[in-house]
Amino acid sequence: MSVFVRSRNTTGRTSDLTEVPNTNPGATNEIDLADKLSLCVLRNLQNHEDTNDDAFREAISEVIAEETAKLPMTLHEKRELALKMFNSMRRLDVLQPMMDDPAVTEIMVNGFDRVFYERDGFLFSSEIRFKDPETLESVLTHFFSRANRPLNEASPIADLRLPDGSRANAVLPPVAPDGPILTIRKFTGVRPDSQTLIRQEFISREASDFLSDSVIGKKTIFICGGTGSGKTTFLNTLSSFIPSDERVVTIEDSAELSLQGIQNLVRLEARLPGPDGHGAVTIGQLIRTALRMRPDRIIVGEVRGSEAADMLHALQTGHPGSLCTGHASSCLEMLNRLTTMVLAGSSLPFEAVVRQIAMGINILVHIIRDKTGKRRVNEIVSVDPTSSGCFRIIPRFVYREGFGLEKDTE
Repeated sequence: MSVFVRSRNTTGRTSDLTEVPNTNPGATNEIDLADKLSLCVLRNLQNHEDTNDDAFREAISEVIAEETAKLPMTLHEKRELALKMFNSMRRLDVLQPMMDDPAVTEIMVNGFDRVFYERDGFLFSSEIRFKDPETLESVLTHFFSRANRPLNEASPIADLRLPDGSRANAVLPPVAPDGPILTIRKFTGVRPDSQTLIRQEFISREASDFLSDSVIGKKTIFICGGTGSGKTTFLNTLSSFIPSDERVVTIEDSAELSLQGIQNLVRLEARLPGPDGHGAVTIGQLIRTALRMRPDRIIVGEVRGSEAADMLHALQTGHPGSLCTGHASSCLEMLNRLTTMVLAGSSLPFEAVVRQIAMGINILVHIIRDKTGKRRVNEIVSVDPTSSGCFRIIPRFVYREGFGLEKDTE
């Protein structure tokens, strides 16, 4: 059946117990039995479309009861076999225990025999293995197809948002020459308030008060940082300071924002093109649509392309107080990246773009995840309107080693 082992990350830190397949001689027989019974289940359900999970579990139980009646299996072993078959056919097979573990925040599969996961900000190598590359590819294609996301040789890259808000990305050969790749960023459901972030030393109390006053005062705030640094989580926290009587429209590539305390909320999500290449709905289209919805604020989950020009237009047509996120290694780099993105989506000259960004964005916040896995605000700056061709930023709070996030007095 299954065993539990401890796994270590590259620094030697030991994680909690994780379920992995057993390597005893009977494991192969168990896999063969599960494969044979799975075929029986599929045959029984071949004339039933859109079978829900409960009916699928019932079909598995019926097949196990009939086909293993003469085998020396205990009730506990049959239940484990049923769970394993269900996970393999309807979920993510051997990865499902990780999906069900709330302490695991990210899962990375670099091939059928190379699985990593994140816990408490640290990466660990897992001993979990798929049977072979074909099994992993079959699990992924079935998992994505059930959500109407094609994943095959013709469409070897696919993204998926799970019902709980988690995000999944899969890549198949030949794009991934070493075998199928899967990355899942789990939605933890944790929405820390500002007091929690202060206790965790993510941000100082003075900086938190500064940002909360800025949100209430309808300053446009842009949160930047690397992948997994906590940008979306912090945006959710800042949203709690938006007055409850305001109408807010959120626009996301993949819906994962969880705004707090807003009653008049409209959520919009971009859509990928269908199998025929048509039907896509872009972030830029949604921003233009949002302008017709009488919003008090427009919140863009992540700006990454030419839609930055539409966002900038929204900010300058009477919709201040926006909250946005983007990828950058500093606040100044984020401004320069935004300039490039706006230039790609408009015909304005460079100097005009710089002036409009400086007038449209009031505050930038940069978040990092340090080498220990701890996330924290690294700097907060404000942007001064400029008549020149370069940005003028004023440091408000800067992180200093040994002192924390301090107000800049220079």
